[in-house]
Amino acid sequence: MDLDHPSVARVYDFLLGGSSNWAIDRAFGERVVGKFPLLKSVAVANRLYLHRAVRHLVRLGVRQFIDIGSGIPTMGNTHQIADEVASDSKVVYIDNEPVAVAHSRYLLDKQGDPARHAVIHGDMRDPDGLWERVAETGVIDFGQPLAVLLVAVLHVQQPGVDGTDVGPQSVARYRELLNSGSYLVVSHVTDEGVPPELDQKLVELKALYDGSSSPVVWRKQNEIRALLGDFELVPPGMTWTPLWHPEESSPDSPALEFNRPEESVIWVGVGRKP
Repeated sequence: MDLDHPSVARVYDFLLGGSSNWAIDRAFGERVVGKFPLLKSVAVANRLYLHRAVRHLVRLGVRQFIDIGSGIPTMGNTHQIADEVASDSKVVYIDNEPVAVAHSRYLLDKQGDPARHAVIHGDMRDPDGLWERVAETGVIDFGQPLAVLLVAVLHVQQPGVDGTDVGPQSVARYRELLNSGSYLVVSHVTDEGVPPELDQKLVELKALYDGSSSPVVWRKQNEIRALLGDFELVPPGMTWTPLWHPEESSPDSPALEFNRPEESVIWVGVGRKP
């Protein structure tokens, strides 16, 4: 466990108001919020998108979820949201952050069902290896449709052996592994289409992450759409986090501080494999 550098997962937990973070994460979180005061609302809006996507897919008949880069349990977790709609839902969490995995295991030991929930310490850059490990849990039936969640994961660079980002290549393999009728859920920071006053803030935010934590990449909207390949977009298609099926919001969802949806700076979409 690296406690000498801020962790993306632990900083995200801090931004969401969680307590599973260390002094170095909080110090870094305060720095990035100082540069980008809306960042806490950006994180919350992204988390609420995850909630709405899970609710919507359960209503569409999905009962199985693989949450890759699931992070530290906080502010409504995938299995809790899915169980609100269908108590037979199944979830496997995957993360490479030891704190996130440890907290997920603790939560599932207390509140989970080992027949329906599992957590794996793994790396999204190894799709085939992860698929085998998910199969070993016995939780997921690969003969039935499922949803892979890649929420706020792919704007963190995923370096391959030569140092280049292999995130899109890994996602392409996940698309191949999914069976027909399955879904891919994506959210990703973009620097395209955001209000002009946020352009420089995104530049400064990237510099902070690149220099102090895990390097990040802001992709254009068409590049984020390309992550879904030839999957059919679930209406309303690609959009900003607050605009994706707002009717799926919980009555107790926290209010966001945005004047315009594009201030959320995260472009999202859900695709269905034909």
